[in-house]
Amino acid sequence: MPYGYNGLWGLLVLAGDIWAIINIVQSSASNEKKLLWTLVVLLLPVLGLILWYFLGPRDGRT
Repeated sequence: MPYGYNGLWGLLVLAGDIWAIINIVQSSASNEKKLLWTLVVLLLPVLGLILWYFLGPRDGRT
């Protein structure tokens, strides 16, 4: 298998981004903030996911 773990890494990043976008859409933030966060996660998949997790709206998370 010449591809190693790159495909698995890509699937994990994709799953994390989908999870983040679902949580962004379900948050109580304004529509402008939702759009901004969605664009950040889509344009910068790994960094956007990390930034959203630490800086995004908190809603029910502790």
